[in-house]
Amino acid sequence: MPSAVSISAPGKVLLAGGYLVLDRDYTGLVFGLDARIHVCVQDLTTCEDESQFRIIVQSPQFQGAVWHYEGGKIQANESISISQVKDHPSALASSNKFVETALAYSLTYVSVYRQSSLHSASVTILADRDYYSSTGPSGGEVLSSEKGFPDFKVPLHEAHKTGLGSSAALVTALVAALLTYYLPTEIISLESEIGKARVHNLAQAAHCAAQGKVGSGFDVAAAVHGSCIYRRFSPFILAGLAEFDTENFSTRLRAVVEDTDQTNSWDMEIHKSLAVIPAGLRLVMCDVDCGSETVGMAKRVLAWRKDNPQDAAHLWKTLQKENEHLAKELQRLAQMPNLSLSKNEDLRSSILRIRSLIREMSTKAGVPIEPNIQTELLDACSQISGVVGGVVPGAGGFDAIALLVEDRKEVLNALSVFLGNYNRDSQHSDATNIGKVKVLGVQQDTQGLKVEGLAIYQGWIL
Repeated sequence: MPSAVSISAPGKVLLAGGYLVLDRDYTGLVFGLDARIHVCVQDLTTCEDESQFRIIVQSPQFQGAVWHYEGGKIQANESISISQVKDHPSALASSNKFVETALAYSLTYVSVYRQSSLHSASVTILADRDYYSSTGPSGGEVLSSEKGFPDFKVPLHEAHKTGLGSSAALVTALVAALLTYYLPTEIISLESEIGKARVHNLAQAAHCAAQGKVGSGFDVAAAVHGSCIYRRFSPFILAGLAEFDTENFSTRLRAVVEDTDQTNSWDMEIHKSLAVIPAGLRLVMCDVDCGSETVGMAKRVLAWRKDNPQDAAHLWKTLQKENEHLAKELQRLAQMPNLSLSKNEDLRSSILRIRSLIREMSTKAGVPIEPNIQTELLDACSQISGVVGGVVPGAGGFDAIALLVEDRKEVLNALSVFLGNYNRDSQHSDATNIGKVKVLGVQQDTQGLKVEGLAIYQGWIL
């Protein structure tokens, strides 16, 4: 067993397929991003009680972000209880549901193969700068590819997320790091498709449990595999797992992770080769510093769909057709040499048709998927020479917008300067003002989970 393991997982952007991806009849076009969540697991050498199994989790970029956990005894076919130690002098009193659930699920699966007690470990979580609005420059040449791990100088609960999928990336990287740390490579190896599939299945189970619902899973799929066209798994696969502390949970969890139950076999579809950004184009994210409550939005959209089945079915099918056309147009352009703006007109038109259908869904469902204030921002950006077009990705709302632009320095600089001066004073009926808009220093990345060297964490881990 290694003394230290470090794994990173990418963020994501669902460029096309918001809300549709919740239904297996439809797909989503999702791109991984080069902004990553990193998890390093090390031997814990400063544990006060050597006989007590403890996990100390810290996120040192945030003030006071330290959680102490104690693990229960390992017993056959049972889950491992993980309890937070809140009376430790350095511990954060508030809980972290995603961390705690990922720990409990991962260690329960580990216990299937390790019947002896586990030894204590230290977990360090680090986020690339563009996951939070408080990071990065606010103007000028923002796309200078400045990397590293900033000190955010605020408590975790005060940090504003940019909507790049931090919870899914965190859970996936944490699951992968724990399994790699505690289990031999013949059971878990990120070099094998079986190993990645097991990490994917366990991360999906843990992420859904932490959220309290069985979501589509596109964000976890992207965290494991990177950019892809994704069709969701059947919800009953995880619905049958039952509660964590029920009898024989570890047996059921192993069947889910290793996909041995033929009546509940994983049936998602992940097509990596079909999600491409042509050479000469670049995916750009622009932070508006005003996130959305996507769970509430999704409930309202799905309620409208249920109440208006014929109207919704027509809209869903039309939007799926346009989303597929967008993916195929990107594939076509990827095969063309010397891409020029004149060859992007079909791509521009495809994006505009998708936006029109999204606004129709937004109006009919009474949900701000593409709010008026975001419409104005997208329209304004699309007027900049070299900007092909853009969308409010995923579930929409007031998260970061996504733009496809020509990958030329002058285009990126012009966009950065424009957004640095962009101001929207008036309010619409949604009574929401977006914050200061800036270009995030991220772009598309095809790679999913990655084993990292410890040298990049100098100054952050011991």
